[in-house]
Amino acid sequence: MYWIALQPTPHEDAKAWGWRALQFTPRVAFVDEALLLEVGASERLFGGRKHLLRRLLRAGGMGAIPWAPGPTGLVALALLRLQREGQSLPLAVPWGLPLATFTAAQPLVDTLERIGVTTLGELRDLPRSGVARRFGSELLDALDRAWGDKPERYDWLALPATFDENQELPELATSAPELLLAAAHLLKRLQAWLQGRNLGVLALELEWTLDLRRIDGKPLPPTEKLELRTAQPTQDMRHLRRLASERLARTALSAPVNHLRLRTVDTVPWGGRTTSLLPEDQKQGEHLHELVERLSVRLGEKNVTVVQPRQDHRPEAMQEWVPALSTHEPAPASCRTDDVLYPPWLLTEPLRLQVKNDQPWYQGPLQLLTRARRIETSWWNAELQAPVLRDYFIARSEQAGLLWIFRERLSADQEHALWFLHGLYA
Repeated sequence: MYWIALQPTPHEDAKAWGWRALQFTPRVAFVDEALLLEVGASERLFGGRKHLLRRLLRAGGMGAIPWAPGPTGLVALALLRLQREGQSLPLAVPWGLPLATFTAAQPLVDTLERIGVTTLGELRDLPRSGVARRFGSELLDALDRAWGDKPERYDWLALPATFDENQELPELATSAPELLLAAAHLLKRLQAWLQGRNLGVLALELEWTLDLRRIDGKPLPPTEKLELRTAQPTQDMRHLRRLASERLARTALSAPVNHLRLRTVDTVPWGGRTTSLLPEDQKQGEHLHELVERLSVRLGEKNVTVVQPRQDHRPEAMQEWVPALSTHEPAPASCRTDDVLYPPWLLTEPLRLQVKNDQPWYQGPLQLLTRARRIETSWWNAELQAPVLRDYFIARSEQAGLLWIFRERLSADQEHALWFLHGLYA
């Protein structure tokens, strides 16, 4: 077995470190002030012990962190404490470890030193029956676990099925920047959870608890909240912080805030970044969807729109303008296979054409180049006064070039067909 003891610094989130560690081994536990990992069974998966340690210590992104390895968890924890105090490592481990580094022996250090016992090896050499009678069997059990003679049992850490974390603020937040600063720990924890679950977040919710119940005699709600949505799944906390900053800057807090809650609303399996060797697949700079999301926050979701295809046979109804943040779902497939014949420019309203001798005119007579392409649809739509009955043609004009025109099918009360210009070709 190969154990590692880590001690996150006070300004780091210990729970986030524990969730990150679950990427490397399922055997992770908080013991006293440290985080213990048993990674012996995971070494080969990460290319050996050296590569695993490098990736593990780099996972937090916070620089150097105190750590120590050991054959058992208790020995690794004792070596971590020895290293933290700046003492030199003993030649024999665990025999030469000081008693003060061993949790089970710490309350007995003064008593044991009076009888000349200062290390774990000297304690283990004492008669077991006398140690059990004088200090209890728990001390012997801890020694056996440190030497590997008995298995070590801990409450192993597990990732929750959903992310829903609440944090009490160290001091009341009265402005959006203070609230965003308090959310930094929760966002780091969210990133660790997403990486552990191999998920990307599409929507999350920030909820804060108000410290007051009424202001100027007016009752206040117990909590306020805002929802953040992304066009594509992400694990990038920098982008989420920018979105949260933009939204909170436009949000007025009704009262000071004492608690902050962060939970995921929508997540999907994470595909990760491309690992292609082709340069065109390695996109640099900010992603387009990140720019769209920031603009949507600044200008309003309804003011940043994109074209979305629709399942409709009518050319003027085959697409619609929708908010850009609502287009993360796959677009529906096209209804036909010959859409390449459509012109690049459609008129907002079809223009009725003159007809002379049953021939349509637009800046002169038009020559039909294709056979009729018939559209007969929307007979089920009660909002339309009549179903759409059209025959489309590509026509040539000596003055205007290629045009896209259609002829309405004759009804019972019509003597001549009506022709309309609907699109232009470049």
